[in-house]
Amino acid sequence: MVENLVEIFNLTKRFDDKVILDDISINVEKGENLIVFGRSGSGKSVLLKCIIGLITPDKGEISIMGKNVHNLKIKKLNNLRKNISFLFQSAALYDSMTVRENLEFPLIRNFNISHNVINEKIIKTLELVGLEDAIYKMPSELSGGMRKRIGLARSIITDPKLILYDEPTTGLDPITSKEISELILNLQKQLNMTSIVVTHDLICAEIIADRVIFLRDGKIAYQGALEELKTIQDPFLQNFFSNKLLNE
Repeated sequence: MVENLVEIFNLTKRFDDKVILDDISINVEKGENLIVFGRSGSGKSVLLKCIIGLITPDKGEISIMGKNVHNLKIKKLNNLRKNISFLFQSAALYDSMTVRENLEFPLIRNFNISHNVINEKIIKTLELVGLEDAIYKMPSELSGGMRKRIGLARSIITDPKLILYDEPTTGLDPITSKEISELILNLQKQLNMTSIVVTHDLICAEIIADRVIFLRDGKIAYQGALEELKTIQDPFLQNFFSNKLLNE
């Protein structure tokens, strides 16, 4: 039996007179990697922020693990957020903290666990992303790809059920982008996480995607397997997949 970790019903969000998300409904199965495509301004990042509860929709419902996100009081919402991680485009590391301090911060803030357990989780997580030697480095000492890996490490160290990725490979060269995409996929399999990935990176999507949705004018214009979307006879979609619009 299919189990949906995320269920979105008739979601609508406007900013002033502009409709950003227009009555969209999405289910995300447990363990699935869902890719969200669309041109800049099509509502992709707004969708992620609605899911995490950073933006309140004008209409509709978002259910995560059976709980309606926007009906929860702040304490219960924060408890739900402990099961969700958000990886930002920039990795959003604290520049004044070492790698170790960046990783221990969400553990100290959100969980009552011992120093020994925290230390074990930090070492194990750095090993998973291949950067155990970077534990005492500052973010300024890391390359772009290393910063993405540490951002990913901080996202998974809390053992989330759901990870939201906002352009995880932005600013990386093609080789590093491929490495980060493969790492995301491997971690998802190892840790049995569910992922929603907003990206313009077709290579990233080809590596990660179980299913793809394409937002256009605030609506879900297409959804299905990536290879199926590539074959749809639509000039806009064909142009998108020819890379002409991927970096907009």
